[in-house]
Amino acid sequence: MQAWVDQENRLYRVAAPLVLKNTELCPHHVHNILGFTAKNRYSYAEAYTTLAHSALGLGEKLRVMNVLPGSGAELAGIRKGDVLLAAEIEPLPSGPTAERDGAAIIASEMRGRQSMSLTVLRGGQHEVVKVPLTSACAMAIELGNTDDVSSFSDGYRMVVTRGMLQYVHSDQELAYVIAKEVAHNILESDERQDMADVIDRLQVFRTRTVPMAADRVQPYTPVRDATADKLSLYMLARAGYDIDNTLSFWQDLAEHYPIEIYSGYGRLHPSSSYRFSVMAEITKVLKTKEANNLPLMP
Repeated sequence: MQAWVDQENRLYRVAAPLVLKNTELCPHHVHNILGFTAKNRYSYAEAYTTLAHSALGLGEKLRVMNVLPGSGAELAGIRKGDVLLAAEIEPLPSGPTAERDGAAIIASEMRGRQSMSLTVLRGGQHEVVKVPLTSACAMAIELGNTDDVSSFSDGYRMVVTRGMLQYVHSDQELAYVIAKEVAHNILESDERQDMADVIDRLQVFRTRTVPMAADRVQPYTPVRDATADKLSLYMLARAGYDIDNTLSFWQDLAEHYPIEIYSGYGRLHPSSSYRFSVMAEITKVLKTKEANNLPLMP
């Protein structure tokens, strides 16, 4: 279970600059966030609540699991392990519905504010931390419980599988994958139910992996995929990631996991000479814009 949490934390860390520095490119997804995730023992399936307590130290109250780099929470000093007691003067709940009910209370208290005071339990002491709200491309980022090499997005959420995390050689390559799914979410006008069903299956921690049911998912067309590739390249550049090796990464992935592999990435994202030619051209355009200090806007 600790390995699962560590992998989730890696996803959040790599995703942070992509969702914080691209709000101009995601107008329909822009929301203010605090910049952390919190869970309690009941955030996991009933069979694993005891394990969540023994392995992760989670109890009845919500505990901060991850702080998004560059967010208001990080700047204010919110720490991993802080126990959440109150948002402004509103006590935060404990127990089986704490994560859902706590999120609703925090969302309500955030309305109309530029910052929020959180009362936390840290080292046995109560502390009040004033957290500035951060504008971000707000979408859920989850770890997928399968060794298949793939990733999914439904318009609001995304999943990167454990297999994909094992496939990428660096955080840089992981950023390519996350940016692509962020781009697909931005481009979707409605929730993709086929993708949503897969994400629901994969995002839950289990000691055994689950099948992806990839045959129920409609693949992207090369044109739609290329449009997401273009947007993702802009997002990567704006976030400070190096885009020089982006094309070679996707070409290698297409070679290792072609469309013929039932549960691989290529089945959902068919490669094409058109898609790769677009990526090559956009990379040149971005390099020219960077060299001339021009705005990095599509």
